[in-house]
Amino acid sequence: MRGRMAPSIAPAPTPLARQLADGGRPGRPGALDAFQVARRAFLKGQRIEMQALAAELGTSRVTLHRWVGSRDLLLAEINWSMANMALAHAREQTTSQGGAGVAETIERFLNLVLDAPYIRSFVSREPEIALRILTTQRSPFQARLVSAVETMLREETDAGRLDPPMELDDLAYVVVRLAESFCWADFIVSEVPDPHKARLAIAALLR
Repeated sequence: MRGRMAPSIAPAPTPLARQLADGGRPGRPGALDAFQVARRAFLKGQRIEMQALAAELGTSRVTLHRWVGSRDLLLAEINWSMANMALAHAREQTTSQGGAGVAETIERFLNLVLDAPYIRSFVSREPEIALRILTTQRSPFQARLVSAVETMLREETDAGRLDPPMELDDLAYVVVRLAESFCWADFIVSEVPDPHKARLAIAALLR
């Protein structure tokens, strides 16, 4: 049984999502060019404007939307490209195993996210849009993070280091929601973000 707690309602893949998954098409301008230009601007802490991006690429806004989908979808791809690398790095640095290892990875990942000035700039500048992209099923970001966490849980389960208390897909969703709650606490409940509390809560869940 899958998806009981978190049914997938993410939009269909855009040409950008397909090209990113395929490794791109060198020499052919289009979606990847838009992604790279927008990503460079995002890393500088700049706001992404679709009209300005289209003008910089020498194309129309209609064509840009055909390439990357909505502005939200483009921002989701940009954020996931960095989050995916951060999560992989956090996993490589993790020294614990089992549920404690998953919890440690999440703490390391959240610290990397909170330490990234471009992420904090984005969330501070556009809190409603940022949280919609990063923490809801209205963009592919959360679904991909849940999938990545499910992979970690499955690896620990298959290795005999974790006895999951529920179905892995549902468990991964709960872990991600816990992580989100502590990572974006300042925007959600006006409290200080605390990745270590996220680690403690996740470790307790996976004990």
